[in-house]
Amino acid sequence: MDAPAPAATLTPPAAAPFRHLDALWVQITGTWCNLQCVHCINASGPTEPWLAPLEAGEVCQRIDEAAALGVKEVYFTGGEPFLHRQILPLLQFALERAPTTVLTNGTLVDEATAEALGALAGAARYSLELRVSLDDPDRARNDAIRGRGSFDRALRAIRRLEARGLLPILTATEVDPAPGGETRYDRLRRLLLDAGVRKPRVKILPLFPVGRMAGHGGGTVTPEMLQSIDPARLQCSSSRAVAAGGIYACPILAGLPEARMPASSLAEALTPTPLSHPACLVCWQTGASCRNA
Repeated sequence: MDAPAPAATLTPPAAAPFRHLDALWVQITGTWCNLQCVHCINASGPTEPWLAPLEAGEVCQRIDEAAALGVKEVYFTGGEPFLHRQILPLLQFALERAPTTVLTNGTLVDEATAEALGALAGAARYSLELRVSLDDPDRARNDAIRGRGSFDRALRAIRRLEARGLLPILTATEVDPAPGGETRYDRLRRLLLDAGVRKPRVKILPLFPVGRMAGHGGGTVTPEMLQSIDPARLQCSSSRAVAAGGIYACPILAGLPEARMPASSLAEALTPTPLSHPACLVCWQTGASCRNA
């Protein structure tokens, strides 16, 4: 009788070493958003959020913790940050401690909000950046992804911010190939120039298999794969995210119970990160970073 075959062994995922806390991500409105984009990484929307917004006190506490650890940048994200009733005073608080960026769909940035942001930036100790999401320079293609009317409202927000010297960064996701062989970056840059934006800034992110795109991709990063790159290029080696429920290694996975770090403070969370989620494979493959640079 043949001997039973040995049990298969699974290769454990790699772990990214932690270097330094360069970026703190604040999931300020959880998954509460006024849009419901088809590719949203955390399935945000206008209905009851599965991830609750953060209270102002916790936001301030985490930013102070990060400042004490030498953080270089603070990012406010969601959901849609401008739904938070205290977004402007919280931005002021952050700007007293580090350069700060808001990631927004732009649809709530009216004239009054743009004016307030311009004043805030002018008085701030550190720089304020605005990232406005718009996925395609074609109105119909964009609105099929982000919702009817989102194209015009985002473009108006970009013009309003640019008029106040804030030089917003148009941020798009590579949802599908750009038509005609032209890159999405070039098409979006031309859109900004045609809209009168003097210094167009564009950031393109890959599609991540999480949120509404969960299941579109798979696999984990093995230790052998990690050896083929500089681990410092992975954003979890220098970023942490805070959201309802705790601290997470990166903004892509913020709020997911399986991605919550066993730490009650940011200082305790500066440990190696297991690269076990399918989204980690995209970061390994592309070198993507959610940061502005």
